[in-house]
Amino acid sequence: MNVARESVDVAREANSLIATLMAMPWGQVSASVYETGRLVTLAPWLTGHGERIDYLTRTQRPDGAWGAPGGYSVVPTLSATEALLTVGATEPAGRGLAALRRQLPRMTDLPDMPAADLIVPALIALINAHPVGEPLPLPPGLDSSRVERVRRVLSSGAEPPQKLLHALEVAGPASGGSSFVRPTVIGTVGASPAATAAWLGGAWLGTGALLDADSARSHLEAVVARYGGPVPVGLPITVFERGWVLSWLARAGVPVEVPPEMVADLRAAIGPGGTPAGAGLPPDADTTSVALYALALHGMARDPESLLAFDTGGHFCTWQGEDGFSISVNAHVLDAFGAYAASGPDRADAYADVRERLARLLVERQRPDGSWDDRWHASPYYATLSCVLSLSEYGGPGLAPTVARARAWVLSSQRPDGSWGRWEGTPEETAYAMQTLLLPEAVNGGTVEERHRQAAARGHRFLQLSGEMSDYPPLWHDKDLYTPIAVVQAAILAARYVHARMVSTGQTWT
Repeated sequence: MNVARESVDVAREANSLIATLMAMPWGQVSASVYETGRLVTLAPWLTGHGERIDYLTRTQRPDGAWGAPGGYSVVPTLSATEALLTVGATEPAGRGLAALRRQLPRMTDLPDMPAADLIVPALIALINAHPVGEPLPLPPGLDSSRVERVRRVLSSGAEPPQKLLHALEVAGPASGGSSFVRPTVIGTVGASPAATAAWLGGAWLGTGALLDADSARSHLEAVVARYGGPVPVGLPITVFERGWVLSWLARAGVPVEVPPEMVADLRAAIGPGGTPAGAGLPPDADTTSVALYALALHGMARDPESLLAFDTGGHFCTWQGEDGFSISVNAHVLDAFGAYAASGPDRADAYADVRERLARLLVERQRPDGSWDDRWHASPYYATLSCVLSLSEYGGPGLAPTVARARAWVLSSQRPDGSWGRWEGTPEETAYAMQTLLLPEAVNGGTVEERHRQAAARGHRFLQLSGEMSDYPPLWHDKDLYTPIAVVQAAILAARYVHARMVSTGQTWT
């Protein structure tokens, strides 16, 4: 490998990636079967209706389902099947129904996806309202009680929790029933095309609602124009995308020129209650902590006090009222507090008790095989990298065995072609695994072990053979699996750069 050339290429590509963040401020997100299916049903009047139907038929699997393996296919298959029933696409809808009849009775453990307990019952009810013969059953342990409560809240005109707006479409005709639900200044409801279309379909025509409806329609038209018909599961993701891209690149030491206004915007986005991933979403601890960490790496450390609003006493929740737990969120919160404490000698003791508690939590949640898993990503390689980096840099002394177990798991799970991945080898997961093996030495100033170096070199060859991609398999959790394209590209660039840096320094970090 030409090390100098690799480093220069990565820096050039990283600077080009930064430029796209400025040129496409809403973010770069893959299309979603679930969200596209909802627009087919909810907004047949919207430009690109035929293209959305074609997208659904093209992406159907040979077994009649849609989406990733196992339980990950339930939500997209329900949405696509209902949409195709609505437009009279009998053959693909019939194959979707057959797949659902095989899958739903056995689905005892749905993936921990946002609003799945609302979406699945709502879609099954919609499908059963079509002439489908034997009604589809609910998966074991799931009922419609929460959906009905949501609909009652909205029909009463009460103010719903902001997190609900992202899945407003589950409320059906009640979606526009609350005067508290309004599009943001850019026209989105809940940062979701489906939620926006649902609000339009049941729009409460009170004071100002007609202007809001025009804004929402314009927003949907803009999203459809970007994607040529299909739509993503969430947009905009401005703060989320910028925080992750800047932190991936800076942590790996990739030399980039970040526009001052981008850093200033990131700083301004963090209010007393944190920051949301994008307009229309509630503030969350994950985006807030990564944004704070990115700012610290770019010389603009600020007090992470806003994160304390998410402290439950036992862990940090993603947002207020969260029903689950995320290990990666808590790892990122440790990054934010740790980076602030490291930003000046007068801050060395800042939030020491919080940092110690978070480090203990991460250690306690490690799985027996050495990995971690998470509610925001389908791959354990993402969660494992998040924990290894935060513990290596900010976890304090005595955690070397925990990190070593994680890295041993990474070594043992490498595929014969040099890649890593949950279902198949992917560039994204390979990048996470490579960083897990290489980056801790940047923190400790040590020498990369030969076995780590060799495994990373095999991973690097896989990345080289994969070439430039933009169609990465969706692995990130939302209502449907999705890919934040720029974030994934930044992770891959970071892995390539740390590998080149390792080779150029003879395995020893400087």
